[in-house]
Amino acid sequence: MIDRIRGKRVLVLGLGKSGRAAVHLLLKVGATSILANDSKDQYLLEKEMKEFLSCSQVELFGGSHPESLLEGVSLIIKSPGIKPGLPLLQKAVELGIPVFSEIELAFHFSPVPILGITGTNGKTTTTSLIGEMFSRQFAAVYVAGNIGFPLCEAVQQAREGDIIVAELSSFQLDDIHIFKVHVAAVLNLTPDHLDYHGSSENYAEAKRKILLNQDSNDWAVLNWDDLQVRHFSAYTKAQLFPFSRREILQTGVCLMGETIVINSGSNTFSVCGVDEVRIPGLHNLENALAASAVAWAGGVTAEHIALALKSFPGVPHRLERVEDILGVTFINDSKGTNPDATLNALRAVKGSKILIAGGLNKGSDFKGLVQSLKVEGVKSMVLLGETAPLIDIIAQDEGFSDTVIVSDIKTAVYKAFSLALPGDTVLLSPACASWDMFKDFEERGDIFKSAVFSLKEGLESEKSPH
Repeated sequence: MIDRIRGKRVLVLGLGKSGRAAVHLLLKVGATSILANDSKDQYLLEKEMKEFLSCSQVELFGGSHPESLLEGVSLIIKSPGIKPGLPLLQKAVELGIPVFSEIELAFHFSPVPILGITGTNGKTTTTSLIGEMFSRQFAAVYVAGNIGFPLCEAVQQAREGDIIVAELSSFQLDDIHIFKVHVAAVLNLTPDHLDYHGSSENYAEAKRKILLNQDSNDWAVLNWDDLQVRHFSAYTKAQLFPFSRREILQTGVCLMGETIVINSGSNTFSVCGVDEVRIPGLHNLENALAASAVAWAGGVTAEHIALALKSFPGVPHRLERVEDILGVTFINDSKGTNPDATLNALRAVKGSKILIAGGLNKGSDFKGLVQSLKVEGVKSMVLLGETAPLIDIIAQDEGFSDTVIVSDIKTAVYKAFSLALPGDTVLLSPACASWDMFKDFEERGDIFKSAVFSLKEGLESEKSPH
């Protein structure tokens, strides 16, 4: 790759966090000319990318992606949000210009091993938990990738002896070529991002690419309870080290009774009791098993794994307890961006619930989620965003009539509270992406929390004497 960078012109498509980090890394490794392109208006782009305005090697081009940008380009670094059907990318393929993802660029210049975690649900929680496990034993651990800290930035900071734990999305993996992780984990697989990949098969193929370049010195951590993921074992040359909540494995991480154990093939190590794992829910127990397998394969001791499992509180926007107001509990699960994630959240939260859902449709099927609402204790559903009418129609067809459509998060919070009784939980778990109304799921979750705090303050002010 260095031959296509040093002294050459490189096009960076998409200038979010990962695109910006890619520009910095390209400058560091000797790119003579970088064309940084984004669909944002030129004025906004220059305002957001001020650090490059005085750099003669970087040219900013905003507003569109014309094919004329390909002139003289030797390589394209594509940000994960850029869809592969973009005409410019199709033209690049015709011209033989390589298109790499930001993680591919990072890999070529990483001084340390990379551990990669992918799957439909649980990536952020598992990646963060793995980082916690390694931090108890390694001098410096970088938790990077799709979690919000670009891999291109992590590799610039890492030094020999450190470790990088990377959350990897299907968008990122779709454009890899020789990118390789020392330990690859595939947590689960259900249809998602069909609007981007076009089919479930394409989506699964993108996920499977995490195993693509592994060899016998590497490790593949696969969910043995997910048959589709189990079949991925045929596509890797790495050593298999699976995890299972349902089976006792001769090699891997599993349960023996109510204890998490690591079976190395020759020895069995007890980690901790299931009831000692701090993060709640069966799905999080699976995440804990996966994290334990990755950490063990990467050299972390059972003792350090246990300490992390007992203390790790979870991540923001994932089953995050926000506030209790007059006996009603508010939980922020804004990171629940597909129906399966929302179903996991409903199962983890006990008792009667009011669900706030809706957002940008990624091509998901909501019927299974709606059919499970009553079983999982949902008595009312407050809907918003692009998918609100669609989910409402499905709910009515399935006999779940207690729904209401609102225009914004604050109204959703107030409406849900009006429907709740003491002992109920108001759960924001949208089952959809956030981009129809928000910058990202973090912004959606933060606005939800602000609305909850505003509700509490308003109720308290009504009580106070005037």
